[in-house]
Amino acid sequence: MAAATDPARSEANALRLSAGAGLALAVVGIVWGLAVASQIILFDGLYAVLGFVLSWLGIRAAAKVEAGPTQRYPFGREALAPLVVGVQALVLLGTFGYACIDAVLVILDGGGQTAVGAAFAYALVTLVVVLVLRAVLMRRSGGSDLVAAEAAQWHAAALLGVAMLIGFGLAVILERTAWAWLAPYVDPALVLVAAVLILPTPVRMLRQAYRELLEGTPTDDVTAPIHEAVTRLQADEGLPEPQLRIGKLGRKVYVEIDVLVPDDGQWSVSDADRMRRRLMAELDRPGQVLWLNVELHTDPGWDQSPAAR
Repeated sequence: MAAATDPARSEANALRLSAGAGLALAVVGIVWGLAVASQIILFDGLYAVLGFVLSWLGIRAAAKVEAGPTQRYPFGREALAPLVVGVQALVLLGTFGYACIDAVLVILDGGGQTAVGAAFAYALVTLVVVLVLRAVLMRRSGGSDLVAAEAAQWHAAALLGVAMLIGFGLAVILERTAWAWLAPYVDPALVLVAAVLILPTPVRMLRQAYRELLEGTPTDDVTAPIHEAVTRLQADEGLPEPQLRIGKLGRKVYVEIDVLVPDDGQWSVSDADRMRRRLMAELDRPGQVLWLNVELHTDPGWDQSPAAR
């Protein structure tokens, strides 16, 4: 029980850290953006507000998942994890779309008037903070999809910070040259650059959520150890080729192993129990909830519906 509780506590602490940091950066970004009249800094602040709200949503989802199965939800509520990741991705995509449209309008209107020196200082300070937070969350993810989603958001924020740092550094240089007329366009152009850099992150999050919610085959890092363990079991036990199905929903990994064996009295229920215990021991991972079934069948039509027989 302790092994299951510690990853959950670590997940909750990581989500709270992300939410608190997001709120602090949101306040700084909005105030600083208004002070220097920077569209990209305001966008960064609003992105942080969004991150805070989504982190809070992740915390609530993690608490519901950790509550485990109930009478109303006998299989638990693990689906909340990929559902929240999907919501995060959709909200991020919508935010980027709005920001890009606004940036194009500003460019068509002749650019903005931004205090680029103060904006450059903001980009430098926030980039350092964001990189530290991303590193901490990556280290604390521990197989948690919710924490990994938070780390992905901070990774996107780091890309945004790099774009701002380079862009405002360029604007500072431009203001001291004959190309000073280009400086007002740097700020809205950075919004477009940031959207291009960040776009793969929510798209990847959305694909992951889609795959899990539709019970698709998990990624190789999940399936490879399971296939290897089942192959060893098959060789050691002299089993026929098993039918193996693997699914993933949040921290829960489903493994269904069905084997058609001869009806000669050689195999029993205790054999299936013994093989299941062995696989449970081999596949145990911190923070992972494994639902494992090993079924031995003697009926060749075991996987067909009665109408198909």
